[in-house]
Amino acid sequence: MLVLEDGRIFHGAEFGRTGSCLGEVVFTTGMTGYQETLTDPSYHRQIVVSTAPQIGNTGWNDEDDESQHIWVAGYAVRDPARMPSSWRSRRSLEAELVDQGVVGIAGVDTRGLTRHVREHGTMRGGIFSGSALSAPKRMVAQVSAGPRGLGAELATQVTTCRPYVVPARGRKRFTVAALDLGIKTNTPRMMALRGMEVHILPSSTPLDEVLAIGADGVFLSNGPGDPATADAQVELVRRILDRRIPLFGICFGNQILGRALGRETYKLRYGHRGINIPVVDATTGAVAITAQNHGFAVEGEPGEEFATDFGPAAVSHHCANDCTVEGLRLLDRPAFSVQFHPESAAGPHDAAPLFDHFAQLMEGDR
Repeated sequence: MLVLEDGRIFHGAEFGRTGSCLGEVVFTTGMTGYQETLTDPSYHRQIVVSTAPQIGNTGWNDEDDESQHIWVAGYAVRDPARMPSSWRSRRSLEAELVDQGVVGIAGVDTRGLTRHVREHGTMRGGIFSGSALSAPKRMVAQVSAGPRGLGAELATQVTTCRPYVVPARGRKRFTVAALDLGIKTNTPRMMALRGMEVHILPSSTPLDEVLAIGADGVFLSNGPGDPATADAQVELVRRILDRRIPLFGICFGNQILGRALGRETYKLRYGHRGINIPVVDATTGAVAITAQNHGFAVEGEPGEEFATDFGPAAVSHHCANDCTVEGLRLLDRPAFSVQFHPESAAGPHDAAPLFDHFAQLMEGDR
């Protein structure tokens, strides 16, 4: 059973490890890329529901992980593949869930579950199977006693324990200090392809250690949790902006930059999670199809310009679906961020040139 805190219960079959899990129930609309989704640290402590009905067709390989292990708290699918079919597959999705201890549920009415979350908002939930099943009221009580997403500080739970370096591909052009708030494997890979040597740093890294690297630019990664808890990272960004060091943020990094610029953040009703979300560039009017995974957003209006402690800033991008802020930029300093994922594996590559823009900012700063 998949149990929600409001008492709604969805029935299904065991999938993955037998037992129980608790987390925030969210849905993702991606038709592909379930391996990248499950290993994305931004999904830490969340029960992910796939709206695509058939999941597991291509099995599990050893190349597409976005981190060292699965981060989701639980996984809910409609119709799991009976047998994977891909020359890259090494084992089935369910075998990987069992091996990594992830509790899931299959055969669940994912359409009904998604509609319920859309109508009532993201809420806490739990998956129970085998001996973990009990009376409905007891399971609802367990779910209701679980941690909330609002106010959750999770970046320190997913960050790297020690710094490491991803070398540039070919000629090294720049040195980048990347604050790991839940970084995905493909992000430093995209920078490395552009001649950036990327130093991945723990989320609590102080400014003097960032400066000691001799970084040409600073990168703020994606990650889980409530940006209102990231006071230390916000202060670090403010000090970086004071020094006019080029800065680029993605997703959680966008929210941190927003807070550093004096903006508030808020929790979305059910978030943006998928690889088909349209985003409008305020400058050109161009629409990019983007990959996203976030439950919080920065306050603001499409195309808005506003004053900050670091000069004028603007809302550079917004979502075509609901007009939420999808990007920020300072007008007189080399800093910008986006709420979506330009590295997008799996997903569209419309926004990949943003990494080129980051390189241009660092080139201009020399």
